[in-house]
Amino acid sequence: MAGHSHWANIKHKKAAVDKKRGKVWSKCSRAILVAARTGGGDPKFNVSLRYAIDDARAANMPRDTIEKLVKRGTGELGGEQYDAVRYEGYGPGGVAFLLDCLIANANKTAAEVRMLFDKHGGNLGVPGSVLYSFVQKGQFLVDASVVAEDRLMEVALDAGAEDVVAAEGILEVTCAPSQFLAVRERLEAAGIPLEQAEVSWVPLVRVSCGAEDGAKVLRLIEALEDHDDVQKVWTNADLPAEILQS
Repeated sequence: MAGHSHWANIKHKKAAVDKKRGKVWSKCSRAILVAARTGGGDPKFNVSLRYAIDDARAANMPRDTIEKLVKRGTGELGGEQYDAVRYEGYGPGGVAFLLDCLIANANKTAAEVRMLFDKHGGNLGVPGSVLYSFVQKGQFLVDASVVAEDRLMEVALDAGAEDVVAAEGILEVTCAPSQFLAVRERLEAAGIPLEQAEVSWVPLVRVSCGAEDGAKVLRLIEALEDHDDVQKVWTNADLPAEILQS
């Protein structure tokens, strides 16, 4: 686990998401459509759809909007279809990037993503070029002021979590992806409010960035996150706190 800059990265990511609520709705909509199309419209039997609906609810998307999206995904209602694609690449300073995307036109999106990497001093890689340096984990963030660390650890570990780490007012719970729903349900049943809950790609080794490279990496992250087809951006960058706060 990295130190100060890792937690600053998390806080900055959450703040950026909060600022782009309209774009978040668009990304949640695509996730619901694809999940419903590939796994059916019942979240009880479609874990990906349940994740997508949970994210949409966390973004305050209306229930009737979610229901219409599920019906579009299953074919009950018409609409554009999207496919899941993952891009990999490198940014300034050798920082690794993983992008999870939902796209309607593969050639168009690939060209646009490549252009963004080139414009910001990076390069788009081939499949598998950076994925090996990440591991998938369930990740929950809790405000340390709302629950004691011992209490959170007791509930989380009993539900199958792997670890609980505290730093800078945040408690982070991690688990295997297969335990994500069980841990989430147990935390919610215990009345523990979650600041963030998602299955993330966690880097095995982080790359510390200086001020110059850090600013370039941040601009690339923001440009990619602003692209309509990009759902999630994962990196192994540890960005300087002063860059994130500027």
